[in-house]
Amino acid sequence: MDTHLSQVWFELTDLQVAHGAGAVITTVDGTDYLDLTSGIGVVNTGHCHPRVVEAIREQAGRFIHAQVNCYRHDLLEPLAQRLAEISPPGIEQFFFANSGAEATEAAVKLAKQATGRPNVVVFQGSFHGRTHLTMAMTTSKTVFRAGHAPLPSGVFVAPFPVTFLTAEDEDVAIDRCLREFDLLLATQTAPSETAAVMIEPVLGEGGYVPAPRRFLHGLAERCAQHGILFVADEVQTGFGRTGRMFATDHHDLTPDVVVLAKGIASGFPMSAVGASADLMNRWPVGSHGGTYGGNPMACAAALATLDIMTETEFLPRAAEVGARFRTGLDEIATRFRAIGENRNLGAMLASEIVDDEGCPDPARTAAIMRHLLVEEHVVVMSCGPYGSTLRWIPPLVISDEQIDHALASLDRALIATA
Repeated sequence: MDTHLSQVWFELTDLQVAHGAGAVITTVDGTDYLDLTSGIGVVNTGHCHPRVVEAIREQAGRFIHAQVNCYRHDLLEPLAQRLAEISPPGIEQFFFANSGAEATEAAVKLAKQATGRPNVVVFQGSFHGRTHLTMAMTTSKTVFRAGHAPLPSGVFVAPFPVTFLTAEDEDVAIDRCLREFDLLLATQTAPSETAAVMIEPVLGEGGYVPAPRRFLHGLAERCAQHGILFVADEVQTGFGRTGRMFATDHHDLTPDVVVLAKGIASGFPMSAVGASADLMNRWPVGSHGGTYGGNPMACAAALATLDIMTETEFLPRAAEVGARFRTGLDEIATRFRAIGENRNLGAMLASEIVDDEGCPDPARTAAIMRHLLVEEHVVVMSCGPYGSTLRWIPPLVISDEQIDHALASLDRALIATA
């Protein structure tokens, strides 16, 4: 047991890793494990992609830290330009930071400065980070908030259509949630006081639930009507995870602001906030910053990552990974009542584990995960409000053989835990 490390980190496993390659991690005793967590959706290009490793190695020999207030380096503008080329229309300029939570806070600060309004609307089941403000914006599970109150004010929560939990038809759920969003603006945060609406196109910690297209467009239309900024939190959904560069690409959606992190730099700490030049110019000079934002090594890793994703068949393959995995999960669900529902957008997949009454079964979920880890050497995570959702986050370079091995392992785990 570590005696000099804080014990606040939740441990999914006790594995001590020595190195990783592609979709496999290897422990200090030489055992290989199939990693279906991707470091919580970070290493989309796989562990230690050679092109990313070489870019970091080369940059480390040139300049490790170039603080952007003091001087600029030659990767800042190229990275911003590349991101502008692949981002939704109208996203032109970028602020670089270190983590998803930090970028989320930056997006809220930008929205408040740009609109002169104090409030933000988020959605039930959302996860936006663990800092004080982002805890107030996070409603996926109480453990992320408990014991830290009072949290910052000015955050309002609207419903998200999670039909698995509400047993509604999708159109009924969408209509209800849009009505309640309108009611929220009429009763709790007036449009004239609402700076931004921030939403994950697919709920992350909240259960890997894709937002329906009509729901997203309904929200975007209301934002445009009231001069509220529509902010897409693409921290986990971005950079190929859903089979497109960004999840909003599936919906022909044009957010005012995007929040990017995780897959942006293949594991190097990096995040970004993107918006139009007009919005960015409303951010007073000096009103936001950061010591490590735009770090040259992180920029090098991000540029190499984008090269991989845009110069190869990376995105089509990511879509194939999601489709093959989902087909296998659906076949297994026909034979095991314990899988109450499978859902996905690309390679962001979830399986709801339920008991004989169809209710969430976190104990069975934990047993399945334990069997996968110990007996099959497959690492998976859970999520959702009850901890009963298996989430499948494979590195997007995973092979067909590795996908089939994961599915066969799940089959055996369901039999072993029945």
